[in-house]
Amino acid sequence: MRSTIVAGLLAATVLITAAPADAAPTSTSGASSRDRCPQLDTSLPWYGDNRAKLQKMIDERGTCSGIDGRRPVAAFDWDNTVVKNDITDATLAWSLRHDKILRPARWRDTSRWLTPAADRALSAACGTSVPVGRPLPTSVDTDCADEIFEIREKSQTMGGEPAFAGNWNHRRTVPGYAWIPQLFAGHTPKALRSFAAQARTEQLAAPIGATQKVGTHTVAGYVRYYEQQKDLIRTLKAAGFDVYIVSASSEPIAEAWSGGVGLDRRHTIGIRSLTRHGKLTTGIRGCGDMPDGRGEALPYMDGKRCFINQEIFKIKGAAAWQRQDPAHRIALGAGDADTDVTFVDDATGVHLAINRNKPELMCRALDDADGRWAVNPMFIAPLPRKSGVYPCSTTGATHPDGSLGPVLRHDGSVIPDQEDLALQAS
Repeated sequence: MRSTIVAGLLAATVLITAAPADAAPTSTSGASSRDRCPQLDTSLPWYGDNRAKLQKMIDERGTCSGIDGRRPVAAFDWDNTVVKNDITDATLAWSLRHDKILRPARWRDTSRWLTPAADRALSAACGTSVPVGRPLPTSVDTDCADEIFEIREKSQTMGGEPAFAGNWNHRRTVPGYAWIPQLFAGHTPKALRSFAAQARTEQLAAPIGATQKVGTHTVAGYVRYYEQQKDLIRTLKAAGFDVYIVSASSEPIAEAWSGGVGLDRRHTIGIRSLTRHGKLTTGIRGCGDMPDGRGEALPYMDGKRCFINQEIFKIKGAAAWQRQDPAHRIALGAGDADTDVTFVDDATGVHLAINRNKPELMCRALDDADGRWAVNPMFIAPLPRKSGVYPCSTTGATHPDGSLGPVLRHDGSVIPDQEDLALQAS
């Protein structure tokens, strides 16, 4: 079934959908469970009936409902899901402005996929006069800062040549994401958390809409926690949910931020760098049946499912990549991009999609096959409504080899193209 997304920010109508066949057991205690379960703050605006959908799930699945069994699990992406803007970009920008990137012996050693063109560009821009292992003067060396940030932002050099090439599973990793923790090789995890914490202080103090310069790049200069998501996480925890962050940021960077919504390091999953003698290396921990390596498996797209299965549900080996039975799936999944689509779709209670016009996520959200999707515009500076349709029936999904194809339901049928019906910018 498909629930109609109604216009307006606080529509009063609540759509009650039938539970899908694979849903976890729900409480039948009605009003009594509502009396016991913590309530979302009604003063914080959600789009349409999304607050009601979330509250219904909390009432039915929370330990306050009286259902026996393990604690239900909720998992959230971080950037543009729990906060506005990107904490990795914020940390990298701060680090470049404070000379925190250490010169590698060879740039090509930072990533197994770095191209010769990128190696040459970085070597030329950053020079060889700084001793290996010492900080690059990126606060004053605009060329070096520009080259690093351009590769981070566009996966290309300032000259427009591809920065990464080769073979990788496009549903399990992306070289540009792995490259950021690899850039911080030589620092301790504590030092990287400190860089992220200092960037956090700076970004939270900046006014909404602020920008900053990194080399000649102009980038966002502020980050904000979404009050609605802080309240949702608080309410879930109070209702007995085990709540996790699952991010494709370096784990020490995510840890510097997750405490702001009441989550500790044990409940923060990110890219896990291997260490040697207490310092970060370019190695990255694997997942499932994929061993530790250079970033072949990240908490990215299908990798987020793998890390949830492995770290939360303790499912090992190749099975960690597979969709599990309802008892071993999250109750709530929240994300904003195609990088989150797999784990958000795995949720058995509510799939919360923060709308940034990303095709694969929005195709599933707007198709609403199980009636449990909740689409919400970004809470700060939402995007305009997408014109035209999402190409769900043709090129909405990303295949492991990077090619594009139709988005399929779990029964194998093709999702038809979808129109963005949700009101975005007011």
